[in-house]
Amino acid sequence: MRVKVDEDLPSAAVRLLRARGYNAEGVVDEGMGGWKDPAVWQAIQAEQRFLITADKGFGDIRRYPPGTHPGILLLRPDEDGIRPVVELLDYLLTAYNLSKLSATVTVVTPRGIRIRRA
Repeated sequence: MRVKVDEDLPSAAVRLLRARGYNAEGVVDEGMGGWKDPAVWQAIQAEQRFLITADKGFGDIRRYPPGTHPGILLLRPDEDGIRPVVELLDYLLTAYNLSKLSATVTVVTPRGIRIRRA
């Protein structure tokens, strides 16, 4: 599965995804750091990649309705820092193969996983 990791997540997230066998690319690594959300979204859609982000704007199902894109995973840790984000992503990847979340908007917190489907 092709995944794009937003600039608000650490490069450790990209490494974890690659270690789990995903074709993961980081927004910053591709020179898109600092781009506005609409431009990043357009590039992600052109590449047909699943987005992993901590930007809660991408969790708005009115703007990004499930079923209209390859998928969005929103990580919402309780603390700032690299470790909480990577642990949350690892928690999700242990519970789900990302392909099962295709075309959804999924929100992951330390308390659980919420999946919005079309």
